[in-house]
Amino acid sequence: MIRVEGLEAHYGLGHALQQLNLHVGRECVAVMGRNGVGKTTLARALMGLDPPQARGSVELLGQQVLGWSPHRIARLGVGYVPQGRRLFPSLSVDEHLQLNTRKGPAGQRWTTSRVFELFPSLGRRRRAYGDQISGGERSMLAIGRALVTNPGCLILDEPTEGLAPAVVEDVALSLRELSREGVAVLLIEQNVKAAVLAADRAYFMAEGRIVHETADGESMADETILGRYLGVSV
Repeated sequence: MIRVEGLEAHYGLGHALQQLNLHVGRECVAVMGRNGVGKTTLARALMGLDPPQARGSVELLGQQVLGWSPHRIARLGVGYVPQGRRLFPSLSVDEHLQLNTRKGPAGQRWTTSRVFELFPSLGRRRRAYGDQISGGERSMLAIGRALVTNPGCLILDEPTEGLAPAVVEDVALSLRELSREGVAVLLIEQNVKAAVLAADRAYFMAEGRIVHETADGESMADETILGRYLGVSV
């Protein structure tokens, strides 16, 4: 569903990604690492966003997409939740969702109503504009906007940032369920709890490289791994 081999990415002379390899099947896979290691660059490279300047192999849903425009990648059936949300201040919550609702490769399991079931507070604000809702509600809307495209694969860049702990758990479990429905989920996440709850396995990044991949049966919450690559404990 997602296969990346030998991916290199640059910002001008800066070498942001170096010989990066990863794969995601019908599962949820987390990419974790400290700030500045290249996680957002990875997401932007997969979605065809400039910068970065990228080369290597990026296969999404069976298609080699490196060099494709972002809208062509989205139309293939790739959902994207960008860091920073990127909402339209002049559109209401309802309009954001209606504008993006479509039948995807996995059918049409996600509708506006189902998004509001996942995020009840967002449903209560359905007529509010993008610049009138809270930071947490903006995160919820950005996730919902991607879900209603009913993607075959979903790339999320720190989607739980700004969410209350209870909502983080709801989102994580929903992403896990989405992967059980056959959607490939690549979760780029700083929140360890969200990653542990959502993902089947994880890649850890440092200095633009994958430096560790959890093996079968290896816990993503292992104190030694989290301390070494994230500087945190559970």
